[in-house]
Amino acid sequence: MKKKFSTSWNSSSQPRKQRKYIANAPLHKRHKFLNANLSKDLRKKYGKRSLPLRKGDEVLVMRGAFRKKKAKITSVNLKNIMITLEGIQRTKKDGSKVNIKFHPSSLQIHTLNLDDKERLAILQRKGEKKNVSN
Repeated sequence: MKKKFSTSWNSSSQPRKQRKYIANAPLHKRHKFLNANLSKDLRKKYGKRSLPLRKGDEVLVMRGAFRKKKAKITSVNLKNIMITLEGIQRTKKDGSKVNIKFHPSSLQIHTLNLDDKERLAILQRKGEKKNVSN
């Protein structure tokens, strides 16, 4: 049952409505679902616990068979809320290699891609708000 997206679904505590909220969310809202925790040193530096993932960030896999592997993000899929990492692949039966997709909740950011000056400005602005309130 696909209905027009509504933010009121998010206020419900029912799991089915939470799934509905995520499944029907527009792309600009889905970007928030791509948040991953920051490493302890980045947490101290920026005063934030998590940030949305971007291509070029270096992450550590925290869950699954590839746990404790560090890699760079090669692609971010907003539609499926999945991330692919450089060098982490699976060999198919026919011998071809395929990138493995990871959910952002199983990743931890270790190095940020700060090529975008806007992202750096956002980080500094958010960090200042945290420091003022504490």
